[in-house]
Amino acid sequence: MFRLIIFLSCLFLYNTKLSSNDIGSVTGYKIPRFVSLKSDDSNLRIGPSTNYPIILKYNTQNYPVKIIDEHENWRKIYDINANEGWINKNLVKGERFAIIIPSKTLDKNVKIFSKPKGKLIGTIGKLNIVKINICLIDWCKISYQKYNGWITKNDIWGSNQDEIINIPFYQSLINLIWKINFF
Repeated sequence: MFRLIIFLSCLFLYNTKLSSNDIGSVTGYKIPRFVSLKSDDSNLRIGPSTNYPIILKYNTQNYPVKIIDEHENWRKIYDINANEGWINKNLVKGERFAIIIPSKTLDKNVKIFSKPKGKLIGTIGKLNIVKINICLIDWCKISYQKYNGWITKNDIWGSNQDEIINIPFYQSLINLIWKINFF
């Protein structure tokens, strides 16, 4: 019996350790996670304080970044160009945006479809920033200028491959309709 209690205690502590590494110590949100910059004037710093020097200035609003750590009012981020540093929490927002990165190296543009595997409605160039509305397993519905359509998840930086974003409760019904090409 004593061995069982020790075993269960160790198992509990081991699982707690595993799960605590995936949760932010300040916010309780998952880490890593994608967010975007609120401002077109954001400073990336070496450490989590205004006392640390600025290593980079972001001048693009809605630029997607990945939070990899938290400390009080500061978030350690990583961007598409492998820049890493600290930014104040007031400069990031949970609204999701992504950067277009064609998965095929020869392609300069990414195709936008009316639905996953649907009719082609347009193309979008490399490194443009798009708003993510919904992400399924392999596809994301995005908004960009006059386009509102679907692109493959492999063609964006701003969503984890296994991440599902903002799907409505009736999405499985929509998927079924798409499969039978009803619309």
